Amino acid sequence: MDTVFNPGANPSAIVHRPVIVKTQDLSKTYRTGFWLNQQVASLQSCSLEVYKGETFGLLGPNGAGKTTLLKLLLGIIRPSSGTAQLLNQPAGDQTIKQQIGYLPENPYFYDYLTGWEFLTYSAGLFNIPASIYKERIPALLDMVGLSRQAAIKKQLRQYSKGMLQRIGMAQALINDPEIIFLDEPMSGLDPTGRYQVREVILSLKDQGKTIFFNSHILSDVELICDRIALLDQGTLIAQGSLHDLLGAPDAYFVKGQGGSLDVLKKWLHNLTFEGGYWQGYLGGNPHDFMASLRLMNGKLITLDLSRLSLEEYFIQQIHQRRSDQP
Repeated sequence: MDTVFNPGANPSAIVHRPVIVKTQDLSKTYRTGFWLNQQVASLQSCSLEVYKGETFGLLGPNGAGKTTLLKLLLGIIRPSSGTAQLLNQPAGDQTIKQQIGYLPENPYFYDYLTGWEFLTYSAGLFNIPASIYKERIPALLDMVGLSRQAAIKKQLRQYSKGMLQRIGMAQALINDPEIIFLDEPMSGLDPTGRYQVREVILSLKDQGKTIFFNSHILSDVELICDRIALLDQGTLIAQGSLHDLLGAPDAYFVKGQGGSLDVLKKWLHNLTFEGGYWQGYLGGNPHDFMASLRLMNGKLITLDLSRLSLEEYFIQQIHQRRSDQP
């Protein structure tokens, strides 16, 4: 059991949640070249923790090592060094497979099956009784937004990319897993499909599930993730809650002139004065602040959100790291 900061509105609140995923100095190196005499580090000394019930987003440009990390956690490949634990067991342990759901980035399905047949087959792999999966499959189809008629009558080879993504999501949930790994779950989806997947992830979170996923669609990550980690060229360069990394979502940078110093101190923190102007950060309601400013005959010059978007933070961190490299 670890003590962590609550990623919600009150960052000072402390909650106690068990660690579901833990890596310590996890690394993976591949041999390449004609004689296999060259080494390429896909992941280097990665240490992170994911807590029960949270939605964790893994970000990074192409080739950053995101899929490598997922495969290490799932036991699909073995690490070159370091350790990884999943549900308090070593990654790859057979005893925890029943509690894991996984949707790869480019899944392969038996395309001669219908969606219903494919989910029935997937349920059989987990030895789920027919009495359970016959009720679970319709519920999953409704959850992912796939019609039962299409699932029953259409072979998977007739599905669009978005429909395949939806049936893949249903497959990842067929065993009612404790933790779900999703590799680019929004890939190939239109805005409606992306919204539906976001709603599914939020619904799973409400059920107490832990979700670990990769995505290039940073706006979706910003909407649904409690915490994120940023990988670049195999190295973990940042991790934490959005509040920790981006700042409070309702913080504004304010600049103005005039007014009462005593009143301004009640509204603004990091208040400074320069050239006849004051500036600081507003954590309260901007409309109430402006009403108070008018009452004290103050003048507002600028009011801007001080929090970076996740996209701005992502680009800033990548550029800074690479500019610091020799």
